[in-house]
Amino acid sequence: MPAARSRVLLDLNNPEFQDTLFHLEAAELKQVIASLGRLRELDWSTLYRHSGFHWEAIEHLRAPNGSKVYSLQLSQRIRALAFREGDFLRFVSLHPYHDSAYQR
Repeated sequence: MPAARSRVLLDLNNPEFQDTLFHLEAAELKQVIASLGRLRELDWSTLYRHSGFHWEAIEHLRAPNGSKVYSLQLSQRIRALAFREGDFLRFVSLHPYHDSAYQR
């Protein structure tokens, strides 16, 4: 399988991401988990084209590896910040209010 068609692997181990995830209300948590499940079914090329996650680069942020940080919508109210490292989509944080994702 060529690299462009490799599956998206999720890294949910960032403590900041987990702190917010574990404090979501049940309905929000269910929506976020469903979105994460859909993400792991995609390959990278499909994710880049997928309009449902409203995937967009946050130009003023860089990941520890120097790559771009992206904002993606996981529910109607919740966005996440993440970056790509190899086949992994490494989540940095969750933002229950959309605007807070852009203020990091």
